[in-house]
Amino acid sequence: MYLKHLNILNYKNILQAETAFCDGINCFVGANGAGKTNLLDAIYYLSFCKSYFNSIDSQNINHSEDFFVIQGAFERNEHEEQIYVALKRNQKKQFKRNKKEYGKLSEHIGLLPLVMISPSDERLILEGSDQRRKYVDSVVSQYNKPYLDRLIRYNRALMQRNALLKKNDHFSQGLTAQLDVWDEQLVRLGEDIFFQRTRFIEQLVPVFREFYQHISGGHEAVDILYTSNFQKGEVLNMLRENRERDLILGYTSRGIHKDDLQLLLNGQPVKKEGSQGQKKSFLIALKLAQYEFLSRHNGFGPILLLDDVFDKLDSDRGNRLIQLVAESRFRQIFITDTQKERLTEIVRETGKESRFFKVVEGTVKRNKDGI
Repeated sequence: MYLKHLNILNYKNILQAETAFCDGINCFVGANGAGKTNLLDAIYYLSFCKSYFNSIDSQNINHSEDFFVIQGAFERNEHEEQIYVALKRNQKKQFKRNKKEYGKLSEHIGLLPLVMISPSDERLILEGSDQRRKYVDSVVSQYNKPYLDRLIRYNRALMQRNALLKKNDHFSQGLTAQLDVWDEQLVRLGEDIFFQRTRFIEQLVPVFREFYQHISGGHEAVDILYTSNFQKGEVLNMLRENRERDLILGYTSRGIHKDDLQLLLNGQPVKKEGSQGQKKSFLIALKLAQYEFLSRHNGFGPILLLDDVFDKLDSDRGNRLIQLVAESRFRQIFITDTQKERLTEIVRETGKESRFFKVVEGTVKRNKDGI
C-alpha cells in the first residue's frame, strides 16, 4: 500500500498543495514552521479521520479561510482508493471513500494503516496514563474492528455511570439499581478490552526490545509492563466496594479506563532515568515495533511518517536507524528535516527510490533534480 497523490486546500498553513509521491522515500525539506509537519498531518488525517496534533477539527482550518479539504489517492492491494475529507466551520465533517460517505467514521479506521513518529510522541513518556491508553487503543483499533466498537460502548457506559455519580449526593435504591446495570456493562466490555490489550502488549514487547537493541547498540535494557485493575481481582467487586468513594469523587475510579503502561529503561522509569537520546530511541523503537506488528496482521506494511526523527540522536543511533529504514520491510516513507544535506545522505544510504520536496511558508514544490 502507498499514497500516490495528495491534494490539500486550507489545511493549517497550507493554502494549496498538489503533490505526487513515489513508492519509496519522500522527503520534505524546509525551515521550522514552513509546513512540513502539516503535510504529514494531512496524510495522517486521511488514515485516522483526525489530526495527530489537534483533536479540535475547526482549529485545523487555515485561520483566514472557512473550510479545508484533503484528498488522497492510495494504491491498496492493486486497487485505487480515493479518500476525501472536507470540513466547513460550524458544519459536520464529510469523509468519503471512493465518493461514498461513511455512515460512521469508525468504519474507516484500519483501511489505510499508518505509523507516525514525531517529537510530540514524548507525551507518551512525560504525560499521564491516558496518553498511553490512547496509544494502545489506536493501534489495536487499526486491525480489530470489534475492539473499537467495544471501546466506544465502554466509554459511553462510563459516561453514563459518571453522570449518575455527579448528579447524586447520596445513595438510594434507584441509584444502586442503575449503578448495578452500568457496572455489569463496564465489566463485560472491559474484560474483552483487557484481553485484547494484553495480547497486543505480549506480542509487541519482544519486537520493541529488538528494535531498541539495534538502535542503541545493545547498551541498555528496556521493557514495557501493562498494569490493569483486571490483574488485581474481580473488577465488579471493586466497582461495588468503591461506590461510596466514587460518589464523593464524582467519577469511576476502577476499570480499564485506569490501565497504564510502565515504560522502563534498565529497570527504572525512562521518564526519570533516560537521556534525551535514550527517550527518543525508546519511542522510535516502540513505533517501529508497532509498524512490524501491523505489517504482520495486515500482510503489508503501513505508511511510515518520520517527523524530525534524527534530531537529538547521536550519529551512531542515527546511522543504525538509517540501516533499519533501508530494509525492504519498510515500503513508503515520508521524512521531514530542516537539512537537505542530512536527508540526501540518508536517502543515499538506503538505496531506495526517492523524491524531494521543498516547503516554504505553506507552499510545496518538488525538487526535480532529485538528490
